[in-house]
Amino acid sequence: MQNLIVYVVAFPIIGVLINGLFGSLIQKKLGEKVVGVIGSATIGLSFLTAIFILVNMLGEPADARSHVVDVYKWIAAGNLAVSVSYLIDPLSIVMLLIVTGVSFFIHIYSIGYMHGDRGVFRFFTYLNLFVFAMLNLILADNYLLMFLGWEGVGLCSYLLIGFWYDRKFEGVNIKWTGDAGMKAFIVNRIGDFAFLIGMFLIFTNFGTFNYDTIFQGAASRFATGDATVTWIAILFFIGATGKSAQIPLYIWLPDAMAGPTPVSALIHAATMVTAGVYMIARSAVLYALAPTAMLIVAIVGAVTAIYAASMGLVQNDIKKVLAYSTISQLGYMFLAMGVGAFGAGIFHLMTHAFFKALLFLGAGAIIHALHENQDLRNMGGLKKLMPGTYKTFLLASLAISGIPPLAGFFSKDEILAHAYASSFLLWLIGAITAFLTAFYIFRLFIMAFEGKPRFDVHHIHVHDAPKTMLIPLWVLGILSVVGGWIGIPAALGGGETFDKFLEPVFANAEAKMPSLFFLEHSTEYILMTISVLLGIGGIYLAYVAYLKRPELSAKLKKAAGDFYEIMLNKYYIDEIYQAIIVKPMLYVSDRYLWRGVDEILIDGSVNGTGKTVRFFGRALRKIQTGFVQNYALAFVIGIIFVVGYLILK
Repeated sequence: MQNLIVYVVAFPIIGVLINGLFGSLIQKKLGEKVVGVIGSATIGLSFLTAIFILVNMLGEPADARSHVVDVYKWIAAGNLAVSVSYLIDPLSIVMLLIVTGVSFFIHIYSIGYMHGDRGVFRFFTYLNLFVFAMLNLILADNYLLMFLGWEGVGLCSYLLIGFWYDRKFEGVNIKWTGDAGMKAFIVNRIGDFAFLIGMFLIFTNFGTFNYDTIFQGAASRFATGDATVTWIAILFFIGATGKSAQIPLYIWLPDAMAGPTPVSALIHAATMVTAGVYMIARSAVLYALAPTAMLIVAIVGAVTAIYAASMGLVQNDIKKVLAYSTISQLGYMFLAMGVGAFGAGIFHLMTHAFFKALLFLGAGAIIHALHENQDLRNMGGLKKLMPGTYKTFLLASLAISGIPPLAGFFSKDEILAHAYASSFLLWLIGAITAFLTAFYIFRLFIMAFEGKPRFDVHHIHVHDAPKTMLIPLWVLGILSVVGGWIGIPAALGGGETFDKFLEPVFANAEAKMPSLFFLEHSTEYILMTISVLLGIGGIYLAYVAYLKRPELSAKLKKAAGDFYEIMLNKYYIDEIYQAIIVKPMLYVSDRYLWRGVDEILIDGSVNGTGKTVRFFGRALRKIQTGFVQNYALAFVIGIIFVVGYLILK
């Protein structure tokens, strides 16, 4: 039964081969919908197979739900032996269902969204390849195979973000969407370099990349706080800051909005940005042995959450608001990982996949209806014109704001409870972020849907999304409501089903950590009440400032003063990076590496070798006259020299 996992991974690559090799012909002869159906069907088959594996897993005892499926021997060189092997356990099956399920609905949505695009076959090829890489990342039973998937999603992000490579895009030192894709690719290489060094440390100390061997060896050989494990954990986390867009490597993600909206949904909701969170959860044993690294993870996560939320307050591009929201919510997940709430972090990863995919796809429907207009200041009044999109977008907005009984309430509240048990300051940052989240998401919602239209209604005939786009919105809307019910806490009469399902995966890690989570139910009720009130307060403030009393938004802007411009310009971090990193590197590369090392040293040595050979060739060429008598004379002279030498000797 477990061998079915091979089919889960194989189906997307079949889609890549069909659309990649024959997609252009299929699109011309049979139509673009056939291309979309092929791309969607392969992911749908993976999703159905994953459900089948889950059902089979639920029939097994809780302590016997971990299986390794060996596919083939990959590398065997000296002491290094690596197989392509897939690990099936509660954590990987949860990630598998999230990735294939959400991706499946994004694929269906893309059939309608990409209608009329000349590169539909190329688009679905890239989407399928993206999912294939992500599946290898989450199912790998060793760090080397994980890294293969890790690099694969990085490559696919470059291809998808720059899909419309000939379109203009405004950004710091970015003019085209292809530049935005390149930025994502390069920034991620910085984090990946740290990840590689961490892998080198792993192999040096354990002689393998296999999870089980590493985790068992670390638990038995290293004491808590050991420098080696700490550095491995920190280096891995630096890699995660790249993939999952945390401070200081978050700068690629807002510019990733250059890609088609389904790409934004895929990258931000279910795949690439969750890779770092999953990697830390999978490496929980290592982090449990490195409290310093966990503290760094928690602080960076908390600071990123409130920092990104502050930028989301003032953005006017609908996709940019959602981009900063993603960075902020990822900060929540890393906060959970940093305080040892691994299950809560994965729980929020799951619920976030539902409502964030819905928000992006809803934004895509709006942009599609408004002829590619993304400016919130040119929207408004869409409530009556796009009722289906309005209702589903409202569900997602309530979910991300943490309003019960929607999914976001349960996962966010569990993270805040663990943060409170660990540090009051971390909880306070998380609570303020919850207020800011509710405010900026309903600022977006009101500016888009409420009030009067701020666009030319005579020339732009707005209509709701077609069924291929609307059905995925409703499915994700339902999941945004009920998706958190499997994690209802004991304080509310729930069985904490989700945490118990993941418990065997994190048992060894939790055994190495001091137990911090001891809260009375009364304390949990107080924390929940504060959280909900903050969410409602943020929604009410947005309602008053942007609908009931619009002049209040101008007053808030005026009260913020110069800080408003700072937030609007994203704290000028891109400009700072450009000034202190990019320009100096370009200067050194141009003046010294290119003109000095490359042109003078490397090209000079290569060209000098050629000139030397040519010089001697020209000298020797004079001997080759072509006259037989000259060659005969040379032979005679040679014979005389040889005979003379022999006589004298």
